[in-house]
Amino acid sequence: MDGRRFRGGAAALAVLLALSACVGADQDPAGSADGSALATSTSTLQSPPDPSPSIPAESEGAAETPVPSGPACPAAACTSVVVSGDLLLHEALWEQARADGGGTLDFGALLAAQEEYVGPASLAICHQETPLAAPDGPFSGFPAFNVPPQIADAVVEVGYDACTTASNHTIDAGTAGVDRTLDTLDSAGLEHTGSYRSPDAVAPLIVDAGDARIAVIIGTYALNGLVPEFPWQVDLLDPAAMIEKARQARAAGADLVLAAVHAGDEYADYANAQQQQVAHALADSGEFDLIYGHHSHSVLPIEKYNGVWIVYGLGNTLAAHVTPDIRNTEGILARADFQQNDDGVWHVEELRWLPATWNGPEHRWCPVAADQLEKMAAEGTACVSAAEDAASRERTRVTVESMGAAEQGAREWLLEQP
Repeated sequence: MDGRRFRGGAAALAVLLALSACVGADQDPAGSADGSALATSTSTLQSPPDPSPSIPAESEGAAETPVPSGPACPAAACTSVVVSGDLLLHEALWEQARADGGGTLDFGALLAAQEEYVGPASLAICHQETPLAAPDGPFSGFPAFNVPPQIADAVVEVGYDACTTASNHTIDAGTAGVDRTLDTLDSAGLEHTGSYRSPDAVAPLIVDAGDARIAVIIGTYALNGLVPEFPWQVDLLDPAAMIEKARQARAAGADLVLAAVHAGDEYADYANAQQQQVAHALADSGEFDLIYGHHSHSVLPIEKYNGVWIVYGLGNTLAAHVTPDIRNTEGILARADFQQNDDGVWHVEELRWLPATWNGPEHRWCPVAADQLEKMAAEGTACVSAAEDAASRERTRVTVESMGAAEQGAREWLLEQP
C-alpha cells in the first residue's frame, strides 16, 4: 500500500501504569490492570474456557465459500486492513535466515507465503516485538533481545506498510535500541508507532489507506521491569490515554481508528481479565473501529463487543521459543474489510481470520486454512504433516470461536481457487 503518514494531536502521553517484571524463563505473563480506571467491571467478563475443550466434529469446521482477497468496492468507499502478531526473532530464526541467504541474513523465505494475503490489503500492520540491532550485530535473544534488522526487508517484501513497536521488550537495548529500530523501519519505508525518539513524535499515526485515513494506537502492559529513559518513549497500556489519543486522531482527520493491545497470559487460549477490561473500555468509548492484540504468543479468541470486533490475540508471526508448547508455533492473520455507507458511516463489513503455523524444520510461515489443506493434499505437500496441519487449524478454530466469533459473523479466511 502506497500511503502517506500524518501525525496529529498534541502533547506526549503520561506514563500511568506501573511496570511489571518479566518472570520465569521465556515467560512474562501480564499482571492485572487497575480496574478502577476501566469502564467494565470484572463481573461482565468471560471466564477462561476449559483448558481441554472437546474438539467439535470435522463438519463443524468445514470449509466455507472462498472469499476473494481484494473484492471490488460495493459501497461509497472501502478499505481493508490486515494485522499480524509478534515478530519475535530467536536465534534459530536468524540461523535459518543465514542458511537461506548462503551466509548473509535473508528472512524472505520465512515470510514469503504471507504475500498473497498481506500484499492486496490497503493497510498491513506487523508488530515488531523487539529492538533491531546493527546489521552486523551483536545479536541476542531472550531475555534481552537485539535482533537482526534484515527482518525489516522481508516485512516490506511481503507487503507490510507499518509496524507497531510498543511491547514489553521495547527497551531491552535501551534508548539506542529504540532509536536504531525506528531508523531501520524508516529506511525500509515502514510507518511505525508505539515508541519514539522525541516528545514531538508522540502523536497518533495516521495513514492514507484505500479510501480512508486510518489511525493506529497501541499500548503495552509492561516493560519487563525496565524504566525508559524518557516518560514519553513507549506507549503504555492506559485506556484513558489511548482514548484521548483516538480523539486527537479523529480531530486530525482519521476516518478509522485501530487499537493494538499488547497484553495477555503467555501460551494461553483465553483472554484474561486485563485484556477484556481494556478492550471493553476502548470499545465503550465509541472511538475505536477495530481492536486487536498480541503478546501471549498464542492464538486467543475473537469477539464482537458493543458493535466492535476484538481480536484478543494474533499469536506469533514468527518465533522459535525454547519453551515446548504447540501454541507458540501458531498464529493468525486477521483481515477487516471496511465500508462507508452513503451517510458517511464506516463499519466492518467482513472480518476474516487465517490460521498458520511455522512448526516445520525450516521455520517457514505456512497457512493451514481449509482451502490450503486441500491444496497441499492434492500436491502431496504439507506445512509440517497433513495430520499436524489439520490439528493446528482445528485447535486455532476452537480457540478463535470460543467467545462467539462464528455466531457473530467472523469467518475463516479462504482464497479463491483458480
